Amino acid sequence: MNIPRTSLPRVVIIGGGFAGMALAKKMLKEKVQLVLLDRNNYHTFQPLLYQVSTAGLEPDSIAYPLRKIIREKENSFFRLTEVKSISPEINTIYTVIGEVTYDYLVIATGSKTNFFGNKSIEENAMWMKTVPQALNIRSLILENLEQAVITDDIEKRKSLLNFVLAGAGPTGVELSGAIAELKNNVVPKDYPDLDPNEMQIHLLEGLGRVLPPMSEEASEKADKFLKELGVQVHLNTMVESYDGHLVKTNTGLELKTETFIWSAGVTGAPVKGLNASAMVEKANRYEVNVFNQVNGYENIFAIGDIALMKSEKYPKGHPMVAQPAIQEGKHLAKNLNNLLKGEKLEPFEYFDKGTMATIGRNKAVVDIGKFKFGGFFAWFVWMFIHLWFLIGTRNRMITFFNWVYNYINYDKAARLIIRPFKKNRKNLEEDQKIV
Repeated sequence: MNIPRTSLPRVVIIGGGFAGMALAKKMLKEKVQLVLLDRNNYHTFQPLLYQVSTAGLEPDSIAYPLRKIIREKENSFFRLTEVKSISPEINTIYTVIGEVTYDYLVIATGSKTNFFGNKSIEENAMWMKTVPQALNIRSLILENLEQAVITDDIEKRKSLLNFVLAGAGPTGVELSGAIAELKNNVVPKDYPDLDPNEMQIHLLEGLGRVLPPMSEEASEKADKFLKELGVQVHLNTMVESYDGHLVKTNTGLELKTETFIWSAGVTGAPVKGLNASAMVEKANRYEVNVFNQVNGYENIFAIGDIALMKSEKYPKGHPMVAQPAIQEGKHLAKNLNNLLKGEKLEPFEYFDKGTMATIGRNKAVVDIGKFKFGGFFAWFVWMFIHLWFLIGTRNRMITFFNWVYNYINYDKAARLIIRPFKKNRKNLEEDQKIV
């Protein structure tokens, strides 16, 4: 791996997400050797992935080079690799490009899509956790529109123009709203030979309301906004299977679709090697104490989505969203500095800054403590917060310009099929038949 030997304590961070980046930035001034490992060479601002998948933004608007973040520190190193396992007995990490030892290890591997053991959904549905996956969705949406224009098979066209999403959390709500805006504002201009009314958007939710993590007021407003945009919301509806063409649900509802997007849950993304006692198996997350130390280890920490810190207020751990990850990363930097100085560790306390979701143009909902509001002001607050937390001035400027352009022109400028996407060989053969 070619990491120089050093007399300084070596801190290795696995993962360049919100938690890993917050920690790395704070550790740049400390007297340590910092090593950052990630399978990508960029940080992804995941809350805006849905805009990449619906042609609102290009990937470079929400991605930022990891090397650019840590280059301010002389004794810091980034390695593009995939971590295979950890040997805590000898403080060693094994990767596809070699191994590296550590004095302190921080696991910030985040989460992955949870299919709840349903293989048919895992094999055939689209999901959106990474930039490549968001680009796959963008390509598939645009390809299906192009195919719908040229087919004279009415049933096939309906299937191509039927968009089904499972999971009405923030991701599902924001994504379905963005597809609806694509239908209402772009399709009539770009595809004049298509009837926009043929394009159907279905949002399926297993619970009794959309945005279950938010307040009932937010759920009611979001449901109203979605229906105004033309999204068909199906509550208390759970997906049982998807074979690549047909969605079957527990209510008997069946939907033919070539675009089924799964956003119904996430689970932790652990690394092999730690004792079973360190894991909360059902959640697939590492159990940590109030100092973010992994259960059973003094020099191994976990932060962000992969960490489960139980408390009286959060018996199932903190929400798997950006804010807890950022706060844990910053707080752990202080505690690592305390360790280096031989001082006591300070317990972590999560400060809930609120929850928000946008449904579309001038439509958003915000819960901040006792304050709950929706509409244009909530949408403005949502935009400001997301711009503020984007890494890099260039990214903020590009994103802001795109939003202004989209707002004025009712347009989405990034509707490009850069790399055609085919779900599998069976779908490829079906598409060839259409052509």
